[in-house]
Amino acid sequence: MRRIAVISLVGLVAGLTAGCSDTNDELTLVTYSSFPASDTDLNDALAMFTDQTGIEVNILNAGDAGTMVTKAVLASGNPEGDVMWGVDNTLLSRATAADVFEPYVSPAATSFDAQLVELGGEVVTPVDFGDVCVNYDREWFDNSELEPPASLDELVDPTYADLLAVQHPGTSSPGLAFLLSTIVRVGDHWTTYWEDLVANGVLITNDWEEAYYGAFTRAGGDRPLVVSYGSSPPFEVLYGDDPNATVAPTGVIEDTCYRQIEFAGVLRGTDSPDEARHLIDFLVSTEFQQHIPLNLYVFPVADVELDKVFVDHAVIPETPPALTPTEIDAGRATWVELWADITG
Repeated sequence: MRRIAVISLVGLVAGLTAGCSDTNDELTLVTYSSFPASDTDLNDALAMFTDQTGIEVNILNAGDAGTMVTKAVLASGNPEGDVMWGVDNTLLSRATAADVFEPYVSPAATSFDAQLVELGGEVVTPVDFGDVCVNYDREWFDNSELEPPASLDELVDPTYADLLAVQHPGTSSPGLAFLLSTIVRVGDHWTTYWEDLVANGVLITNDWEEAYYGAFTRAGGDRPLVVSYGSSPPFEVLYGDDPNATVAPTGVIEDTCYRQIEFAGVLRGTDSPDEARHLIDFLVSTEFQQHIPLNLYVFPVADVELDKVFVDHAVIPETPPALTPTEIDAGRATWVELWADITG
């Protein structure tokens, strides 16, 4: 089975109560709407943190990742919680420019992939990664006369008119990642590309849930192409009719993929900075990271063994294109504004 990164976190959480005589007994973890807040292995892992430290972790759902960051920017210095999980490299520069976080990188990060850590800018700690890609419904295409598109360019072919659902880059993290994918691949002509997508009947939704669980044909919608993740096919196998299927019901167009790295950070203004830092350490421990793939359908930064369904069905591009947070920060507002003008 595949292993990703290397980590040794034994003892990072141990000694918290001894080191903080005035330890607070609650923390609020701010996260996005698709984070499974209860009845999952992640919740059980957080209960382990409580057992080790005496600190209870409450989950605050702040909406889609884009909405979550917008709220955090508006509340910078007076946060709704103590730690934020899920700000990614497409949105991080927006949060750091607004001084949302108190800089803290877990000591465990010294054993992570250096590229993942560097993107955090010595402010936040990487916690997982994945790739935003266009997915397709195999059954729909098998029952049609069409072959699935094989590249970003083919999505604007009239052959695939009215078949694609994407998310709004101003309100959705995968939506922004897909916009960046078009910019980095198409270059200066990306606006023309989007004009062609609009002319080809692209459907724009507010967030991932609306696109994947509403518009996508796998969920009963009428769009067999949807912006989702390279890790979505294992999800479809696990929760499909045959959890032992050798072929996933959905496929991934690898040429469309854009690498997305998620971070966790201590929110500036928290009343519990020491406890918040210890929670960050726990979130990148093996005890927590081992549950990430089967609950969040992204890949851990820690050295944990992946379930066979991920090894067999997930798509992890070897060298997906990416823009640096600095490049994104410099261009994001203009790009999203231009995009909005094009899409109406």
